Amino acid sequence: MMMPKIQELINQAQDRYLAADELGLMENYISSLPDRLKLYKLIRDREIDLLQAVANQVPAELPNVTDADLETGIRNLILVLRYSSMAMLLNDENFLKQRLLNWLEGIMSMRDMRRLNEALYKLLNQGLRQHFSPAQLALIQPLITAAQVTLIY
Repeated sequence: MMMPKIQELINQAQDRYLAADELGLMENYISSLPDRLKLYKLIRDREIDLLQAVANQVPAELPNVTDADLETGIRNLILVLRYSSMAMLLNDENFLKQRLLNWLEGIMSMRDMRRLNEALYKLLNQGLRQHFSPAQLALIQPLITAAQVTLIY
């Protein structure tokens, strides 16, 4: 699996040499890959702690939330974090949209979980800021925000 733009460049290179701007795109992707891999591994390794902290704080934010709703919200948040992490690794926001957001829009429109999602994302964002550097946040935050906007607004 590879970033579609990079895959397209590779396919084009079969017929011609890449232009300077195309090479720049490939260089940028390749040069940022070590940071993306490192962050992907950190998120993977800290997922349980991060999401458990979110789940533990929800009752203080929303005392009336049911266990079933909290479980559904956390399960969806796990998917968001995993798909956002893969999209970040691939440097491909469309991956997130195609794989996750369309599905979640349908799921969320069936039930009113807006307040719970607002609390979950607020707490997730707080946890991300505590666990990751500003440079790492810059890689993952836009994708988490894309999911947040889709689910809440």
